[in-house]
Amino acid sequence: MTQPFRIGVMQLTMEPLDEMLASARAMDDAGMDTIWLAEAYPWWRKHGMEARSSTGVAALMGRETKRLTIGWGIIAASTRHPVQAAMDARVVQEAAGPGRFILGFGTSKIFLNNTKTQTTKTLGPMRDAVTIARGVLGGERFVYDGDTWSADVPAMAPDAHAPREVPPVYVAATAPKMQHLAGEIADGCLTPSITTPPFVRYTRENVGPDIDVGCTVVASIHATDRDAGRDGAREIAGMYLANKVQNIQGAADTLLDLAGIEQDEIRPVAEAMERGGRLAAKAQVSDALLDKCRPIAGTPDDCVEAIEEYRDAGCTHVMLELWGADRHEQIRLFGEKVLPQFRRG
Repeated sequence: MTQPFRIGVMQLTMEPLDEMLASARAMDDAGMDTIWLAEAYPWWRKHGMEARSSTGVAALMGRETKRLTIGWGIIAASTRHPVQAAMDARVVQEAAGPGRFILGFGTSKIFLNNTKTQTTKTLGPMRDAVTIARGVLGGERFVYDGDTWSADVPAMAPDAHAPREVPPVYVAATAPKMQHLAGEIADGCLTPSITTPPFVRYTRENVGPDIDVGCTVVASIHATDRDAGRDGAREIAGMYLANKVQNIQGAADTLLDLAGIEQDEIRPVAEAMERGGRLAAKAQVSDALLDKCRPIAGTPDDCVEAIEEYRDAGCTHVMLELWGADRHEQIRLFGEKVLPQFRRG
């Protein structure tokens, strides 16, 4: 099955609610296909930001927008019981309407660190979570005994006032075993920030040809000034390179190797983040290091060229990790100058 090529935005849920809702409305108006809600965890408190629940924000965004598809990108598969995740999903479905919701599960190692629930068991909880969430949302009698999660849920009554749709379920995956599982059980696979075209090709080989591959790519844009257009991407790249060092060592090795990034290159970024926050980290991201991250950034022509490279590598769903000054104007520019290049024909 050929996947449609879509372009959306990965929204970090660590900003004030009104600001996030305003951004969602701007994306809706600009013609973006999707908004993905990356659940921000308490790690961000060290850097002056507060975590908000993706599930709650998603439902509010469903009410605030008209056509934008809303994705959980992602919630942890091992912290919420999948029955609870299905209940939260129903709220988003009711708020947004048919066909406007994607359920995304991931491991969320950063959250496991914050909650002191680190585990080496990730594949079993993920399989259980996907199976149970789909089973509960399907509305039939559902009984399941898993290694981590189990469920016994009655059938939905024929006259129950509730959506009957089972949304697409995506799995976030960096390591090869989780990517193989995504290819087996999911409708899509979501890659992490600092995804590059070589990592897209690696992912596509692991998941197979038929599922949606959504790629989180650092991004920013300016109408005429390439350096200004790369400014926001430099900042978000610094934040996530620091995160790779501080929170998810090991799982990110292949990601960084395929980008040609050495730990010694990003350690100064992580140390700067600890000392002075995200602007200090940004200052440590050289042009050469930013180029290795393969951002979708610069002028509209630069962004079109970068998106084409990701598409040619096997990405079917670009998720712009958009950052920098005047993001609503950036969203408008993407909608006006970039999206039409991928909607022709």
